[in-house]
Amino acid sequence: MTRVAAVDCGTNSIRLLVADHHPATGELVELDRRMTVVRLGQDVDRTGRLAPEALERTFAACREYAAVIEEHGAERVRFVATSASRDAENREDFVRGVLDILGVEPEVITGDQEAEFSFTGATKELAGRDDLVKPYLVVDIGGGSTEFVVGGDGVRAARSVDVGCVRMTERHLVADGRVTDPPAPQQVAAMRADIEAALDLAAEAVPLAEARTLVGLAGSVTTVAAIALGLPEYDSAAIHHSRIPYERVREISERMLASTHAERAAIPVMHPGRVDVIGAGALVLLAIMERTGAAEVVVSEHDILDGIAIRTAEEAEADKLRS
Repeated sequence: MTRVAAVDCGTNSIRLLVADHHPATGELVELDRRMTVVRLGQDVDRTGRLAPEALERTFAACREYAAVIEEHGAERVRFVATSASRDAENREDFVRGVLDILGVEPEVITGDQEAEFSFTGATKELAGRDDLVKPYLVVDIGGGSTEFVVGGDGVRAARSVDVGCVRMTERHLVADGRVTDPPAPQQVAAMRADIEAALDLAAEAVPLAEARTLVGLAGSVTTVAAIALGLPEYDSAAIHHSRIPYERVREISERMLASTHAERAAIPVMHPGRVDVIGAGALVLLAIMERTGAAEVVVSEHDILDGIAIRTAEEAEADKLRS
C-alpha cells in the first residue's frame, strides 16, 4: 500500500484526501476527507489578484491539513491549485505560503490537467457497470471554471471554460457589493447568456452530443442532488452515484434563483459557504443538461481529489520500482 495526501485548492473551497492505494487492484481506501470553504477566488474576476483575507483563510486551512497529514504519516503529498490561482497576478504569494506550511509547492495546473484528474477520479468506479453507457461526459462545476471531459476508458477530449458558481455569482448577481436577494430576471438572463457562450466554447473541443452518460462532480452538483433526494442532512453515501432527473434539476435551479438568502440557508443540506453561489451553480448544471439533452445526471462524490490521489500514488509506486 502507498499512503498519499492530496489537496485540491479551487476557487471556492480547499479539500484534503488522505488515502491508501493498493497497487495490485488500484483500489483507493479513504482515511480522511475534509473540505473547507475559503473563497480563494474572492474578487479575482474583478481585480485579477488574490485578496489578503482570502489568502489568510486558505493558509489557515492548510495549517489544519498539515496536522492531519502528519498524524496519518502520508509518504507523499501533492497540492494542486486550480482556477483562481491560475488567474491571479500575485499567485507567487500563494505559492510561497503553501510551501512554508505544507512543505510542497502547489502545482498550478492547466485546465486540461484538471480535466484528466477529474475524469480519473469520477470514472474509476464506473468500469464494468452495464447500466451506464459509454462514452461518459464528466462535468466538474467549480467555483471559477467548469471542466468538460468526454471519454470511455480514458480521456478523448477535454476543455475548461471560465464559468463556475463563484465567478458567475460575482459577475452577474452582485449589486452594490452584495449578492442580489433574489436576483432580477435580467441578471439571471445575462448569466444564462454567459453560460451558453461558454458551452459554445466547450463544444468546439468536446463532442458533447456524443456522450451517453452525464456524470456531475463538485459541490454545486452534490448539493443539488442532496436537495433533490430530500436528505435531512448531507450524506455522501446517499449522494454518491445517485441519479437526478432533468426535471428535478430544473425545479431546484429555479427555486434557488427565486429564493432569499435566508430561505437557501434554511435548507438542511446547504453548506454555509454555498448559500450565495448555489443558484449560479445549479443554473450551470441545468444549462449543460439542456445543451446535451441528458435525461439525468449521475452524481459522483469522487472527483478531481480522488484523481490526484490515484495519480500521486501511481507515480510513487513507479519510483519505488525504479529504485
